[in-house]
Amino acid sequence: MRLRGTASALVVVEGTDLHHDLIGAALALQEIVTEAGLPTARAMGLDRFTDPLPATADADVYVLYRSSTVFDPAQQEALSALVAAGKGLVVLHASNLFGYGPGGIAADAAAHRLIGSRYLSHGSHGSEGRFRVRVTAAHQVTRHLDDFAIDDEYYLLEYADGLDVLAVRDTPEGGTEPVLYVREHGAGRVCYCALGHDPRAWGNPGFRQLVRQAALWAAGVGEDAYENLATRWPLGNGRHIGPVPPTGDTPQTPQTTDTPHPTRTGTA
Repeated sequence: MRLRGTASALVVVEGTDLHHDLIGAALALQEIVTEAGLPTARAMGLDRFTDPLPATADADVYVLYRSSTVFDPAQQEALSALVAAGKGLVVLHASNLFGYGPGGIAADAAAHRLIGSRYLSHGSHGSEGRFRVRVTAAHQVTRHLDDFAIDDEYYLLEYADGLDVLAVRDTPEGGTEPVLYVREHGAGRVCYCALGHDPRAWGNPGFRQLVRQAALWAAGVGEDAYENLATRWPLGNGRHIGPVPPTGDTPQTPQTTDTPHPTRTGTA
C-alpha cells in the first residue's frame, strides 16, 4: 500500500568507473531533489527495475546517475516500460554511455531510444573546465533559471531527432553543444542533463536549481504546486521569487519574470 499522498523520487546510481563518485552523487542528488519538496530515497543498481519492490514501484520519478558501459537489456526494457507507463526519468551526466560494452550499440538499443542521446567523447580541448550554460528555451525545467557558469566535464554527444533542447554551452570551435533537453516517452517524461561530474557541479546553485525543477517536471507536479516547490529555495541566479516584504531600511528585490527563449531542436 502506498502511504504517501505526494509525488516522490528515487535516486538510482550504478557503475564501476573509478572517475565518478557514485556514493557522493547519490547523497548530493538525494539532498537536491529533497530540496524540491519531493520525498527522496537513494538506491544502488538497476535490477530493481526488472522486479520493482515498493521503494521503486511507488516512486514517481527516477533520477539516474550511471557510470558504466554495461547495461543489461532486461534492465533497459524494464526501465523503458516503467517510464512509458507514466514514470518520470531525470538522466544525468555519464548515464548515456551506450555502445561501449559487449554487443555495441545494438545491446543498448532500448536505453538509447528511451534517453535519446549517447556520449561520444570529451572533445579535443581537454576533459573539463569552466564554461557557461546558456538557457535557450522557456520550459518548466528552465523557469526562473538564468544563464550560469559551472566547472564540469565537457561532453560531446550524439542526439536523436525531435528533442526539445533547453540549454547549450558554446564550444571552442564557435558552435554550440546541447547540455539539457526533454522528451516524452509514452505516458512518461524524460529529462537529460550532461552536467554533474563531481562536487564542483553538485554544489553549483544553477545545477541544483535545474535538477530540482527537472525532477518536479518529470514527476508530473502540477503548475501551482510546482511554483511553490521550485522557488522555496534561493534560485541559482541568486534571486528569490516575488517581492520581499518592505521594511524600514531593506530595499525591495525585484520580482523575477520568465524571458521567452527561442526553441531549439536536437540533431542526429
